[in-house]
Amino acid sequence: MKRVSVDIGGTFTDCFVVWGDQYIETKALTTHHNLAMGFNEALGKACQVLNVELEHVLTEVDSVRYATTLGTNALIEHKGPKIGMLVTAGYEATVPLSRARGYGEGLDDLGKQDLPNAQRPDPLVEPHMIRGIRERLDFQGKVVMPLDEEDVRRQLRELVDRGAQIIVVALVNSVVNPANEQRIEEILLEEYPSHLLGAIPVILSHQVAGRKGEYVRSTSAIVDGYLHSTMYHALSQLEQNLRAHTYEKPMLVIHNSGGMAQLNSTDALQTIHSGPVSGIGASEHLALQAELGNVVATDMGGTSYDIGIVVEGGVKHYDFNPVIDRWLVSVPMVHLVTLGAGGGSVASYDRMYKTVQCGPESAGSDPGPACYDRGGMKPTVTDADLLLGYLDPENYAGGSIPLNPRRAKAAVEDALCDELDCEVIEAAKLIREKVDGNMANGLFTELRARGYNPEDFTMLAYGGNGPLHCCGIAQNLSIDKILAPPLSSVFSAVGAGNMHQLHIHEQSLYMVLYDSNTRALFDDYARFNAIVAELKERGRQDLRRQGVPDDQILFDLELDMRYGNQLVQTTAVVPIHELNSPADVLQVITQFSEDYGKRFGEGSQAPEAGIRINTIRVSSYVRHETVQFQDIKPIAKPERKAPPAPSGHRTCHFVGFDQAFETPIWARKELDPGVEIEGPAIVASEVTTFLVNPGWTFVTAKQGASWFLRNETPVTRH
Repeated sequence: MKRVSVDIGGTFTDCFVVWGDQYIETKALTTHHNLAMGFNEALGKACQVLNVELEHVLTEVDSVRYATTLGTNALIEHKGPKIGMLVTAGYEATVPLSRARGYGEGLDDLGKQDLPNAQRPDPLVEPHMIRGIRERLDFQGKVVMPLDEEDVRRQLRELVDRGAQIIVVALVNSVVNPANEQRIEEILLEEYPSHLLGAIPVILSHQVAGRKGEYVRSTSAIVDGYLHSTMYHALSQLEQNLRAHTYEKPMLVIHNSGGMAQLNSTDALQTIHSGPVSGIGASEHLALQAELGNVVATDMGGTSYDIGIVVEGGVKHYDFNPVIDRWLVSVPMVHLVTLGAGGGSVASYDRMYKTVQCGPESAGSDPGPACYDRGGMKPTVTDADLLLGYLDPENYAGGSIPLNPRRAKAAVEDALCDELDCEVIEAAKLIREKVDGNMANGLFTELRARGYNPEDFTMLAYGGNGPLHCCGIAQNLSIDKILAPPLSSVFSAVGAGNMHQLHIHEQSLYMVLYDSNTRALFDDYARFNAIVAELKERGRQDLRRQGVPDDQILFDLELDMRYGNQLVQTTAVVPIHELNSPADVLQVITQFSEDYGKRFGEGSQAPEAGIRINTIRVSSYVRHETVQFQDIKPIAKPERKAPPAPSGHRTCHFVGFDQAFETPIWARKELDPGVEIEGPAIVASEVTTFLVNPGWTFVTAKQGASWFLRNETPVTRH
């Protein structure tokens, strides 16, 4: 297998190259003005390791895959076009009202409770750019009022005259009958043909989100339209760069659903959080192959800290109505929590609590932390790590980014020392303690909110800063096992290399499987089978368009089900894809009952209220060859080996200890599997730093994996 996978983050561009039996990991600073430059630099470093030309690599590989946070950043920064929107007359206020909860979407619990200061986010589409058109369908998709085409033309012209750069169409019940939305697209192309200057893209809501719910479907289409041009130009730029370097195959883009597709089969909305989702995909793959049981995936990069959960058996958590930035949308997305805590997180003085605050502002890659010597003036977590002795200023990022300790010291002194009345080292410890505490709180909240005990999980620590901070995070919790997985610094890029081509299509409906009033089972098998067949065909067409033969396409069927009118619905993955008898219906009901009992406790099922399906969802996918992980479990203590002599020592300061530690340093590449090192210690590689805190033991495993194990006897703090 030969493959290139890239994760373009806010600070670093991570590159993972599979070249036969060689796995190469490299990094470069993200070049936001032209993403191709950072990609070329990262891939160029891998080519130097392989001793081959970049063009030769791109000629030989089977695919190039991109995961990126570009869409997330563009949404947060409000860098998008002016949107015009067409809705059913009478529903013009649906988006501005935002179900009356828009002030709190995307905020933490304290922010939602602060009603006196509640403010809605700046709208992505201005209220005066939302126009109602005369048409109406009922809940079954039957025409109540036919589309007034002259009204459509008039409203379109007015929106364009007001500066609309993209048109979003979100009509009532269009997921049941999309005919009116499709006709509006035809009318727009008649008015503004695509071959003429001034042509305007159009986004149809039923193509972006297939579930009912006017508000979330509308916001999904708005976000997709808002990011459309940004993502198109950025990703097209990357694809053109590949063409310029002799790569002739289609570029693949990672989706937040946990799959990937070619650029021509990707919505902008699907690229949101695709980088962190790739890391969760790699965690699932690793947990299954290495039999790790429950794992909590933590990705600490330069800008953010992403948390995902993979329970035993490889079951991922999905959000079917996730909040992206401040907007509730309707798209199946692998569940993750993102905190504004990374190596580039800016530290500032919190005047209310008279202590240090870290994030969510980030120095990013330009100008970056103060120690990068690129013009950054604000202290960051990376500056604190350098001052505490954890980082080698001469060999950071393999020596490609020399660090300036004097700049870091000056930034911390100017921003914090006077306010806190303390020395630089003490201020750096406070930064470290604060950021590790923030991440530990976020991780604890995520596990507990879903009913899990942190003690039952192995923590995966990856990303450029994950192994550097993992002990500090875990010692605030009850987690005593941490795994820095193979290729930990580019683990999300590894996940991108393991993704399968996948498309998810769904349809909202009202389908009663068991009517508690009449005690009748569902018997309209043709209706159910026709919907499933249509969703399968849509997925099949998506994959055919990308050159996938029919005999390689696989399908999974999921049903969102509930008892009676309960608000809570449970997703059941059903093995049978057609209903042809009462026995088939009972099998689906049994599957739902078992899943419901596992989630809410056996005996909580309520079939007496009736059972119904709210959404039918089909995943269409094709499997690809994946990276194989070896047995990476830590070997038994009696079989562990002593480390070689350290390559050097550095004075390090740790939170909770007054005295400094003369800390030994090893190179990760010089440690064979089974080596045991007692903390405090530093193990350095070209792409990351493994920091072993006092009270922890570092144990190497196969394939470059590393374990941090909490000592049974706690270290006395001074």
